[in-house]
Amino acid sequence: MIHATAAEMAKALAAKEISSVDLTKAHLDRIAEVDSQVKAFLHVDADGALAQAQAVDEKIASGQTLSPLAGVPLALKDVLTQQGVPTTAGSKILQGWRPPYDSTVVAKLKAAGVVIVGKTNMDEFAMGSSTENSGYGPTFNPWDLSRTPGGSSGGSAAAVSAYEAPIAIGSDTGGSIRQPAALTGIVGVRPTYGAVSRFGLIAYSSSLDQAGPFGRTVLDTALLHEIISGHDPKDATSISAPVPAVVHAARNGDVKGVKIGVIKQLQGEGYQKGVQARFDESLQTLASLGAEIVEVDCPSFEYALAAYYLIAPSECSSNLARFDAMRYGLRTGDGQGASAESVMSKTRDAGFGREVKRRIILGTYALSSGYYDAYYGSAQKIRTLIIQDYAKAFTQADVLVSPTAPTTAYKIGEKVDDPMAMYLGDVATIPVNLAGICGMSLPAGLADEDNLPVGFQIMAPAMQDQRLYQVGAALEAALNSKWGGPLLAKAPALGGVK
Repeated sequence: MIHATAAEMAKALAAKEISSVDLTKAHLDRIAEVDSQVKAFLHVDADGALAQAQAVDEKIASGQTLSPLAGVPLALKDVLTQQGVPTTAGSKILQGWRPPYDSTVVAKLKAAGVVIVGKTNMDEFAMGSSTENSGYGPTFNPWDLSRTPGGSSGGSAAAVSAYEAPIAIGSDTGGSIRQPAALTGIVGVRPTYGAVSRFGLIAYSSSLDQAGPFGRTVLDTALLHEIISGHDPKDATSISAPVPAVVHAARNGDVKGVKIGVIKQLQGEGYQKGVQARFDESLQTLASLGAEIVEVDCPSFEYALAAYYLIAPSECSSNLARFDAMRYGLRTGDGQGASAESVMSKTRDAGFGREVKRRIILGTYALSSGYYDAYYGSAQKIRTLIIQDYAKAFTQADVLVSPTAPTTAYKIGEKVDDPMAMYLGDVATIPVNLAGICGMSLPAGLADEDNLPVGFQIMAPAMQDQRLYQVGAALEAALNSKWGGPLLAKAPALGGVK
């Protein structure tokens, strides 16, 4: 039951071949069986999930018409508030906090009858690319338990890859959905900025953060994408426009006559040999399906990484100022005669991890008097140039493509003491976030060197998310035919988990 796609599960539920309660129990059993090794979840809400499932079963029995994913279990990244359920953003400073309200994404999931089984592990406040920066310990890659699943949405990606849930929600600030999707052999999408409400999404970098879907297939991801999208008056950055027809595109993948632009700056030197080989093979597959392959030049992308690591920390410095020990969350050093400043300092020292402190300090410095224009201001100018590069490239191609990440999954602990090496892992994904456009990663095969998954990244203009699914579905079908089934089926012992 747990190895079916979400679309297949939904079809079986609607036909009353299975119940949502039984389906949810099967996934809860899987979590109990393997999550002590994977550590994808921070909190499993078994009682809440079964209550949601029972409600869906009753609606199905009464003949109500439900959403396409009603009754299907989902794993939720712990950066989105869920009323009454512990929500920590992977940080000790929010340990034990139970929000009094639902985020808009959670409200939409509940309204659609999607069953939320638990909250997944993540890099603290979404700051990291390996899930090693979680305040509660790392998550492990189901393909090889000695390796990282990527991050910051590593818990959600690992849960889907390990068959603990068929679909999941992550958030993507600089690649935090697409990069873990690539490293765990699944599909991950960062929708257009503003297409999915950020209300109730605990902020890291407000101009870059975007919630989005994970799935084991392009269609499953599209079904979830449509449910969580749409205008929200509670979010000032929400786009008031119709949701792109991503499900229709996923069901009708076709690249005949589609111009696919290969970004010159996002391949070649610095990319693992096996990653580049699978990328090149995927391009050949698309060409064989009738796509026209062209090369595009985006010279400003050379500076994207530097610009991102000034803009994001600057916004995080401002956003995380609210965690001051005065209103909610952790509070330490509150002895007799202690000043507010002392309590605040001791709480932030105890509650924030090393990477969060590093980025707060970097951002505060970049925003300080005398340095604002030289650093933050200059980074915003680079951002404008990147937007212009994308605009020019999209006049030459319908979608743009690159490897999702320059390497496959690396060993736990390999880069934790070398932040620059870890930051470089986001070199191909960051430009999408700076420009506010949409991107997808889907499996392209296994690297020859280590037999680990490689991701293929597709990018499309803002609010043209359906193009991702059109091209992604066509490539997925061709590759699955070539492999004799989904890539995930090739994972050792179901992703290394016995």
